[in-house]
Amino acid sequence: MNDSVIQVEGLTKCYGELAAVDNISFAIAAGSTGGLLGGNGAGKTTTLSMLLGLLLPSAGSIRVLGEDMLAHRHRVLARMNFSSPYVDLPHRLTVQENLSVYARLYGLRDRTTRIRQLAEDLDIAAFLKRAYGHLSAGQKTRVGLAKALLNTPELLLLDEPTASLDPDTADRMRGYLKAYKVRTGATVVLASHNMQEVERLCDDVIMMRAGKIVDRGTPAELLSRFGRENLEEVFLDIARERRRDDSGQAA
Repeated sequence: MNDSVIQVEGLTKCYGELAAVDNISFAIAAGSTGGLLGGNGAGKTTTLSMLLGLLLPSAGSIRVLGEDMLAHRHRVLARMNFSSPYVDLPHRLTVQENLSVYARLYGLRDRTTRIRQLAEDLDIAAFLKRAYGHLSAGQKTRVGLAKALLNTPELLLLDEPTASLDPDTADRMRGYLKAYKVRTGATVVLASHNMQEVERLCDDVIMMRAGKIVDRGTPAELLSRFGRENLEEVFLDIARERRRDDSGQAA
């Protein structure tokens, strides 16, 4: 566990009698990409929110980059970042202004150069001067990724990072994220419904259902265990609570 960037023990989040996350434990190794998979309501986004310190757990512990997130999250937040197409930036500010605000919050010294570099890398230079509220959904997704990469984070948390992107742009963004991890040694946690994306990017996959971890392994291990050809079929087996019998038939 010493080389784990994330260590979670007994993590639980309850809303009244509903356990959105129900006593889960896992670790994410340094330099790896871990995937959180599950249907709507499985607990993926709630788990990411607790890892970020945006939600307080009802029970359990979270250590990120060696720090207790409940007591000392201020020590590591500058080394992390997060992207989700479901979290908007201020609509009246331009893309450039939004990124500049976050660059200041993260204490970047050469903000202009960093924003220009990311704008070129993520193909958003053409609308830096446009109000964020006037962007398409796919353009907003790319701006969100740029925001998440501003501080060159050691830990990058991604919730549906290629949602609303066309297949060509999504493929280029996945390639960029994979190259970023190789170049920087960053650790990535990815929540996605795109199984091809998970197979391409993830070293380790945590399967969730109704707030619990129901299976875990590398993509290859899960395919072998379920006797399936792709992760979408594994996902459906788990979502529909199916298992494989010894003959390889759904049980």
